[in-house]
Amino acid sequence: MNKGEETRQKIIAAAAPLFNKQGYAGCVIKDIMAATGLEKGGIYRHFESKEEIAAEAFDYAWLVAFAARRQGLEDIPDHVDRLKQHIARFVTRPSIPGGCPLLNTGVDSDNGNPILRERVRNALRGWQKMLRSIIVEGIAAGTIRQDADAEKVSRLIISGLEGGMLVSRIEKNDEALKDALEHLDTYLEATVRVPKFQKA
Repeated sequence: MNKGEETRQKIIAAAAPLFNKQGYAGCVIKDIMAATGLEKGGIYRHFESKEEIAAEAFDYAWLVAFAARRQGLEDIPDHVDRLKQHIARFVTRPSIPGGCPLLNTGVDSDNGNPILRERVRNALRGWQKMLRSIIVEGIAAGTIRQDADAEKVSRLIISGLEGGMLVSRIEKNDEALKDALEHLDTYLEATVRVPKFQKA
């Protein structure tokens, strides 16, 4: 990586938590200048616009969050336990200041930022794909019910987590997120896991 690319990555890493906490409108170039120690010209030498910085910052923030939630899941043999571990990490291990980049940027970009909205949509699709693959593998391995709808289960997990986070943010406590964790745990045990008597 050359010096120019190193500087570009430094700007993205510094801008990611700013955009995630303050939103697109709330994060101004002076904030990024303060975080990086660079002048305005030094920043725009590497990016064409604030929108480009925001898009790259979202990708970076999502990559960090997604990697943290996914780490080591393949080492868990039971697929329902993998899903439960992934959910627990979402609830208990914030990986970037400001909370979930998907929720923050999704809400922030809903009023007319098509570039950010497309980045969020792609991130959501990637998350759904990862969850679906765990479910499909679990069905093949006999740890998840044969009649489990991988699309529906992945949607319910994401909706439960993101909805719980939104309510928790509004109420300024983590009760709704804890409720989502408890509900999804019960749902996975009762509806998704193969019953013990079927395993015998």
